[in-house]
Amino acid sequence: MKKIGSWRLWLVAAVAFTFCSLCVAQTQGDETRWFSVESLNAGLGEAPETVKRITPRETIRSFLELTENKDFAAAAHVLNLSELTPAEQRERGGQLARQLSEILKRGEWLNASSLSGRQDAAIEDPSGQHPQVGEPRRNLKLASLTAKGETYDIRLGRYRVGGQEPVWLIMSDSVSFIPVLYEEYGPSLLEKYIPERFKGSFGMLKIWEWLAIPIFLLVIGLMGWGIYWLVGWTTHWLPSGAPSIFVGRIRGPVVLVVMSLVTQAVLGYAVSFSAVATTSFRVLLIAILAWGAGTIALRLVDTLMLRLTRRLLGQIDDTKPQDERRLLTTLYAARRLIILVTVTAVSIYVLSQIQLFETLGISLLASASVLTVLVGIAGQAVLGNILSSFQLSLAKSIRIGDLVMFEGQWCYVEGIFYTFIRLRAWNERRLIVPVTYFVSRPFENLSIKSTKEYRSLEMTLHLSADIQCLRGKFLEYAKEEDNVIEHHKLSCYVTGQTERAQMVVCYLMTSDPFAGWVAEMNVRERLMVFIRDNHPEWWPREVTVISEHDIARGERPKHPLDNGAGEPQ
Repeated sequence: MKKIGSWRLWLVAAVAFTFCSLCVAQTQGDETRWFSVESLNAGLGEAPETVKRITPRETIRSFLELTENKDFAAAAHVLNLSELTPAEQRERGGQLARQLSEILKRGEWLNASSLSGRQDAAIEDPSGQHPQVGEPRRNLKLASLTAKGETYDIRLGRYRVGGQEPVWLIMSDSVSFIPVLYEEYGPSLLEKYIPERFKGSFGMLKIWEWLAIPIFLLVIGLMGWGIYWLVGWTTHWLPSGAPSIFVGRIRGPVVLVVMSLVTQAVLGYAVSFSAVATTSFRVLLIAILAWGAGTIALRLVDTLMLRLTRRLLGQIDDTKPQDERRLLTTLYAARRLIILVTVTAVSIYVLSQIQLFETLGISLLASASVLTVLVGIAGQAVLGNILSSFQLSLAKSIRIGDLVMFEGQWCYVEGIFYTFIRLRAWNERRLIVPVTYFVSRPFENLSIKSTKEYRSLEMTLHLSADIQCLRGKFLEYAKEEDNVIEHHKLSCYVTGQTERAQMVVCYLMTSDPFAGWVAEMNVRERLMVFIRDNHPEWWPREVTVISEHDIARGERPKHPLDNGAGEPQ
């Protein structure tokens, strides 16, 4: 009997343990799907039938419709007022609902259609790429707003009272942020004087906004015109040269920067438009501000390059000091870096403001391989040139002012840009060459180490020419040339001969290639004049044979009319 009683006791304990485990598991599963509470907004009474709170989409759509119809008492049922007493819920519920509607209208454009239409707010992703696809959620973020330097999230939460159907409400933590956010995003002082008939909605904006925005833009435009005139007027008072040129070039960017700052200040303190207009304005203004600031920086770099170029006597070539040419190359690299940073920063900010990263991030990750292939095919040449330009700027294998040989032509490097290099040929033509040309092919840089160059002067003379006399004249003429340096390296030699002529080559060291070419031409001309005026017999000449007799043996050539007796007929 004791064994049977003990067996029954163990069986009852096992069943009880299993049942308790199932209850705990069920409770834990429910806690991941909603927040269990004892009551919701007891001070407000039962929610009217017009209040829909089953799904996040229904909740926000119902809240926006009720507040648009000025039914703030019913809209208060969408808020979780658990932190207030029942009396405070009745007294402040409608006021908090009205304030939240004003915050959402001005703080962030809220689109109810973008919210989940499921009761459990589970993420639906047919591609299956989202890591939380199909998992129920009990809270989600509606908006993220900044006030007084702090960021506040407005979130929806799913609540269940006892065995009732769960509902979605604005979470109590978010409700506590409403007064702080209302001070930042509430109606401006100007709106207090707007008649009620103009406060009605017309499309995405209110009636008074359709009237105020054109006037607002006109006033800002007139202010920008005044600033443009004022900046232009100041150029007449600045000293001529780089300062006046710089100020004249930044008139447009300064106007845009000032207009952007003033507009943001007015939007923040004097006028408060709806979230659609405010968001569009702020994104556009930040983009304009960043572009204007970046353009001013570019104009500063351009002015420094212009001043340096003018100091180089207006001609960029390799006769100038290497430090100045290296500085000019660095400035061009800084210019490209400023452009890259400005474009990247503006693009990232604009994309973040319009929340493209959140809406398109998963899709972009899912199609990353396709995008990589497309970018690799379409932008290979552009990206290659951009990376090559930075490589050249860092390695300094080619600099502004260097003399290079491009397909047999002497060319000076005038500018290194993102995708091309501008060359100035010897005949003042400009050649536009892709940057990758100087990265993927060998080229001759005549200025990379030193501009000095050996020049060779070749002349073909008769075998009777006096080389010692010619060498003396060459040394005399070469030393008189200013661009011929290192006179101890001057030389003149016979490098070859034929049966009628000899080749004479004179060598001279010059300060730079172009000056060396000029010095070579000058010395050649003077030597030719010397030979022509003093020794014309040194010029090579053609020899015509009119007889087969050997003059060296003393044989007298036979005249064609000779009669055999030594006398012509």
